[in-house]
Amino acid sequence: METKEMELQNLEDSLFEKDDSAHVNADKMSRPSLTYWSDAWRRFKGNKVAMVSAVVLILIIGMAIVQPMVSKYTYDQQDWFAINQGPSAEHWFGTDELGRDIFVRCWEGARVSLMIAFIVAILNGTIGILYGGIAGYFGGVADNLMMRFCELIASIPQMLWVVLLILIMKPGVFPIILAIAVTGWIGMARLFRGQVFSLKESEFVMASRTMGAGSLHIIMKHLLPNAMSPIIISMANVIPSAIFSEAFLSYIGLGVPLPTASWGVLASDGANKLLSYPYQLLFPSLLICITMLCFNLMGDGLRDALDPRMRQ
Repeated sequence: METKEMELQNLEDSLFEKDDSAHVNADKMSRPSLTYWSDAWRRFKGNKVAMVSAVVLILIIGMAIVQPMVSKYTYDQQDWFAINQGPSAEHWFGTDELGRDIFVRCWEGARVSLMIAFIVAILNGTIGILYGGIAGYFGGVADNLMMRFCELIASIPQMLWVVLLILIMKPGVFPIILAIAVTGWIGMARLFRGQVFSLKESEFVMASRTMGAGSLHIIMKHLLPNAMSPIIISMANVIPSAIFSEAFLSYIGLGVPLPTASWGVLASDGANKLLSYPYQLLFPSLLICITMLCFNLMGDGLRDALDPRMRQ
């Protein structure tokens, strides 16, 4: 009897082991091994709102690049026989007080506004990463002095800094980029400094330091790649802020000089004729709103996709 009971027990144990191994194999088949970035891309694709926003942004950027090159009109071409005409088959967005095609000017303005926004985002990221990386990595007196300098600049509203710098310099595309980037890097520096503080005592950083790696090598090769997620999200949020800043400066007359077109210039011109020709304000304003909304929604999607706590 005891022998039969032992045989039955062994049979049950073998069945349970097969069942467990089957579950493990099923889990492996249903959950393939993915890298961090592959998994982030998979989750970003699953966010329909973020994907639609990304597609819309690609279309806007594509139109800004291609449309002014293929159009039969130029952004500054005047037609005195087509002054202040409404939208039509010839002029899709109508014309302004000089007979210039607003459709072409909107996409030429998109070139200028998006170029300013992307360059500002790159400058903010570069300066913020270097400044915040040095402050966070070395710490101590250097960190205290560098952060007090940031707090001194941040104590004055950013837009006031921008307006003052634009008044000092001659208005133009480069002065706008410089004025926005002068103070825009502070948030990025604080963000990266915090990431460096949390990572610099990690085992892989200590091992690299033990092997004789320099500080710049550790920051660029170890700390920066492991802090890319919040940096990408922050840069995605900087772009709509820069678009708004450029539009605001152009709206109050401190933006790009005429006849250069930007969304802020077009919105300012359209606002002056809002009651008579509302379409002149409607189209550039819609493009500004849609672009900023899409960047914000895509930034939210990137945050959800890159957040390790969201991994399932």
